[in-house]
Amino acid sequence: MTIREQQEKREHEVLSRYAAFSDQSTGRDRPEEQCDLRTVYQRDRDRILHCKAFRRLKHKTQVFLSPGDDHYRTRLTHTLEVSQIARTIARSLRLNEDLTEAIALGHDLGHTPFGHVGERTLAACAGNNFSHNVQSVRVVERLENRGEGLNLTWEVRDGMLNHKTSCTPHTLEGQCVRLADKIAYVNHDIDDAIRGNILKEEDLPTNITDILGKNTRTRLNCLIHDVINTSQDKDYVGMSAEIGDALGKLRTYMFRYLYTNPIAKSEELKAVSFYATDAKTTYEVYVATNFEDTDDLANKKLVASGEMEYAGYYTVNLDDVVKLPDEKKFAVIVHITTPGSKYPIAIEYDADSMTDSFDISDGEGYISLYGNQWYSAEKERKCNVCLKAFTDKTE
Repeated sequence: MTIREQQEKREHEVLSRYAAFSDQSTGRDRPEEQCDLRTVYQRDRDRILHCKAFRRLKHKTQVFLSPGDDHYRTRLTHTLEVSQIARTIARSLRLNEDLTEAIALGHDLGHTPFGHVGERTLAACAGNNFSHNVQSVRVVERLENRGEGLNLTWEVRDGMLNHKTSCTPHTLEGQCVRLADKIAYVNHDIDDAIRGNILKEEDLPTNITDILGKNTRTRLNCLIHDVINTSQDKDYVGMSAEIGDALGKLRTYMFRYLYTNPIAKSEELKAVSFYATDAKTTYEVYVATNFEDTDDLANKKLVASGEMEYAGYYTVNLDDVVKLPDEKKFAVIVHITTPGSKYPIAIEYDADSMTDSFDISDGEGYISLYGNQWYSAEKERKCNVCLKAFTDKTE
């Protein structure tokens, strides 16, 4: 008897009668020789862990498009948290933990960059024919392994396909992942929102927190225990009516105040670059958000200041990053003083063959002597102001 066969035998001795047994899998689309060490679900888990799509999750958004530090969740860390919660539930219910883990690790492989914003954008481009759960299955069936796919078992693919709220997986292990996904993202998204100063714990409705708990730890403990207590020796995995209703209301609150919040979807301005045309140039950098015309430049905030010892091109990091609301223009204003320079502001214009490709059609550069009256550098001087703004996504 091989090690795999010994494990399969122990499954029948230990697991619930409602569990998905490894030796009773519906199988793969392409038959394969069995591994002597690992069950079919263990092999599926390992294939997902080693695939390129899994590694790409570390760069994909959970909620915050591109946060200013590395403490916020990504799609990868979300996946790991879902796996932990789902495995805890599955183990307590004596379900197949290997199958549960494989589904959890693969459930978001097809998610887009930029979170659900990216998913909605692709759906619009594809005639509403794109959904991340369907794409997750497409990744493992057709895209990975140079187009051959990972050849996963039917049970793993079914759990990946049906992890959305509107779907029901055929296995109880898949149902564990479906609930663990919601438990994980609601709670860790609240944690990230608090860290990002978008929400405070006390902002959450008391009629919900009185039931689920006043912090992330107690809410997770409440939700996981409720799933386990409700589902013991049942042919389904679910929640009690009271806890399920409270979680649904919390999700509704999060969609209203976080998932569609423009601050969570915004870029962050981190640095600006410009020329000092002479030594001992002093500068003050300001930012005006929600820019529409030059009148808005009066509503500026100082974000950096200093002195350039020598003439040259400099990149100045802001004292604090500036959050830029989604789909809004912003303006960077640099007040410079160059005591010894005849030409204090660096510009570019069509002077010869080296500069004949520059573009002044955007109309985004303005110059002012004292900061109260501005004129368009493009329209009135046929030139560009040499100033760059660096955000967390583009420059």
